Amino acid sequence: MQEYSSEALYTIGESETCLTVLRENALKRPQTILYSRPRKFEWVDVRADEFLREVYDVAKGLIANGVEPGDRVALMSDTRYEWSLLDFAIMAAGAVSVPIYPSSSTSQCEWIVEDSGAKLGIAEKSGHATRLRTFVKDGEPVEGTAHLNRVLSFNEDAVGTLVAEGKDVSDDVVEERIANTKSSDLASLVYTSGTTGRPKGCRLLHSNWLGEARAILTHPIGGIAVEGNRTLTFLPLAHVLSRAVSLAATLGGATQSHWADMSTLVPEFQRSQPQLILGVPRVFEKVHAGVKTKATEGGGLGAKIFPLAEKAAVEYSKALDTASGPTVGQKIKRTVFDKLVYGKVKAAMGGELQYCISGGSALNPELMHFFRGIGVRIYEGYGMTETTAAIAVNFEPDNIIGTVGKPVGGNTIRIADDGEILMKGTVVFDGYWGNETATKESFTEDGFVISGDLGELLPTGHLKITGRKKEIIVTAGGKNVSPGPLEDILRSAPLISQAMVVGDNEKFIGTLITLDEEALVGWRKRNGINADTPVKELAKNPVLRTEIQDAINEANDTVSHSEGIKKFRICARDFTEDDGEVTPSMKVKRHAVSKNFADDIAWIYTSK
Repeated sequence: MQEYSSEALYTIGESETCLTVLRENALKRPQTILYSRPRKFEWVDVRADEFLREVYDVAKGLIANGVEPGDRVALMSDTRYEWSLLDFAIMAAGAVSVPIYPSSSTSQCEWIVEDSGAKLGIAEKSGHATRLRTFVKDGEPVEGTAHLNRVLSFNEDAVGTLVAEGKDVSDDVVEERIANTKSSDLASLVYTSGTTGRPKGCRLLHSNWLGEARAILTHPIGGIAVEGNRTLTFLPLAHVLSRAVSLAATLGGATQSHWADMSTLVPEFQRSQPQLILGVPRVFEKVHAGVKTKATEGGGLGAKIFPLAEKAAVEYSKALDTASGPTVGQKIKRTVFDKLVYGKVKAAMGGELQYCISGGSALNPELMHFFRGIGVRIYEGYGMTETTAAIAVNFEPDNIIGTVGKPVGGNTIRIADDGEILMKGTVVFDGYWGNETATKESFTEDGFVISGDLGELLPTGHLKITGRKKEIIVTAGGKNVSPGPLEDILRSAPLISQAMVVGDNEKFIGTLITLDEEALVGWRKRNGINADTPVKELAKNPVLRTEIQDAINEANDTVSHSEGIKKFRICARDFTEDDGEVTPSMKVKRHAVSKNFADDIAWIYTSK
């Protein structure tokens, strides 16, 4: 058994919450610009005192709508300023927020609304509101979701409506709600978007959120969240990591912008020029793939230069981890390629970037070396909904690529005898809402939450993830194979969108591959393929199959021969959230994919 703890460099008072810290900061530094938000075709700054005033006004509207302390309020919206506003307003009213992913289906919404007992629903677009209003008939709750009595929409001026309806409620009522809220009270029910089973509501207390925010802000990685620095929030705020970093940025005094349109993310990077970007691996994989495609799709000099620049970046980064450091030759190459290639990548990410944080799932170490080599530092963290996001994170001066860093302050990580990661500390949740059986099953007798992940602790305290306990593939020959590392490498290939390694009880390891539609556009042009050619036909193309095989060879180089992928199948479509095959953070739901693509898996083991 291994164990490593990090001392808490902070305390949490009995009556302290993220809301009380926001209020204290606004009184001390009212002119701090906390947000930059779009309004009437321009971006306007929101000062700390202005934001606090708006939080109170919206909280009064919630109270006027009958929201009592402890009541649940469902929040279904894309990432936008109003999401953060409602989050703090719900806290100020003493209520409990229940985030719902904007991509959730009607049945998923119904389960969350019913299970949480949400009293009020706040939606963004008409489609979101329509889904929630399904559970309110003629102003009366319907059976099963009997607590929900009203749904408001941001696009129908939900904020203005709440402010108007709360104008007769005194600020003193809000102050009383805040004073009566303890750090040990429930702050939010965050439903897991797990890869198996029905979502469970994680009871996250005010002490969990404030503990996570202060653990980040007292860690070296949180030094960027200060007045004058900018961050761009674009991941769904229903995702616990996005929300935790957003809260930390707000409490630290950084200026935050919100953006939900992933297709226009690069122009928004260039407009907002963030010092910090938080992303999931797919974001950085897409940035890398996009840069590579743009540099090579025209052929000629660019197609020759980029592979050399890419190799030089990785070699330079790896040399940083050696005692002697990069050689003179490696430094010269980096200087040359910085002007030809690297500078363009950094400019595309806004030009002011100090570093990025990656979480949600594992990022291919080779990709991390590429970005570090070009001058874009990405620090990987580890956590889950049950730990209020990050319980470990990397940073300088002891960043070790291939690990997820040490525990953040106030937390302990233990490796059980069977290799499973166990966690305990200020960020660990209070259990599952209305499901004490699941809660009991999720903790050890001495209070450590069970992760389901496998890992090891280095002597330095750095945690290295080695696999997923329930996802270990056991071949017919008895070989144990962890699919995650292979899949991470495959997803970093420009043409590949998703990969799912298979082989349980089979003679060899295979993989399902889905193609990246954006990358295919350029590939078709370069290879003279008609734009209307379906993926089913493309899957037979020898040039495309060779490129996929090259990516598989790269992945196979990291494992033994018996663990390597022997055969692949290109699927006719991508895995989608609508079909229940991936989570909102793009983690593959193996059971659903195995069921929906059973014929493709069978082909791997029956075709000749």
